[in-house]
Amino acid sequence: MIRFDRVAKRYANGHVGLHELSVHVRRGEFLFVTGHSGAGKSTMMRLLLAMERPTAGKLLLAGQDLGKIRNSQIPFLRRQIGVVFQNHQLLFDRSVFENVALPLHILGLSREEINARVSLALERVSLRDKAMQPPSDLSTGQQQRVGIARAIVHQPALLLADEPTGNLDPKLAAEIMAVFEDINRLGTTVIIASHDLALIARMRHRMLTLQRGRLIADGEAV
Repeated sequence: MIRFDRVAKRYANGHVGLHELSVHVRRGEFLFVTGHSGAGKSTMMRLLLAMERPTAGKLLLAGQDLGKIRNSQIPFLRRQIGVVFQNHQLLFDRSVFENVALPLHILGLSREEINARVSLALERVSLRDKAMQPPSDLSTGQQQRVGIARAIVHQPALLLADEPTGNLDPKLAAEIMAVFEDINRLGTTVIIASHDLALIARMRHRMLTLQRGRLIADGEAV
C-alpha cells in the first residue's frame, strides 16, 4: 500500500528530515514508527499527507506518486487517510456527535449517511452512549477516543496517529492501543508514531526505528 523508495527530505536550512528511507508497508498492516525527537517520525507523517514533498526518491501511496501529486488532487488523497493527534483537537462548544461528524459535513454527505457513519464510529470506540455530551464531560481517555472516531468516520484506508498516547497514563494508553488494534482488524492500515517503547514491545507489531532521519531497525519490538 505504501512504498518509500530511497526517499529523502532536506529542508532549506540544511536539516535532513529523512535520509534515503526505503520501506514497504502492506495493506492492512499495523506499524509503529519510533525514535527520539528529530528522528524523522513527523516528517514521514507529513510526507504521507502530502503536506511536504520528498526532496529525492519516490513515495507511493496506493499506487499514487506523492512526489508528483498535483495540489488539486491532495484533498482526494486525504479522504483515504484518517489522522489522530496527541491533543485530539476537539471543539468543546459542540457535542461528541458533532465533533465526529465534521469530516462528513465537509464531504457533503446526507444527514442520514452522517447519522449512520457517526453512530458506527462511536460504537467502534465504545462511546455511542456519549454522543450528545460535550467533550468536556468526558475523561482524557474518552476524549482521545472521540478523536479516533472522528479520524475513522469517513472510513479511511490508512490511519495515521502521531503520539496518540503521549498525554495518557499507562492504563489508558493500553486501552487506546487496543482500539487501534480493533480498527486494524477491520482492514485499516495503521501507522503510529510513538516513543513509548515499553508499550510498543507489549503489542508485538512491526516497528521502524529512526535515528536522525535514517532507518536503523525494522522488525518486531522485543
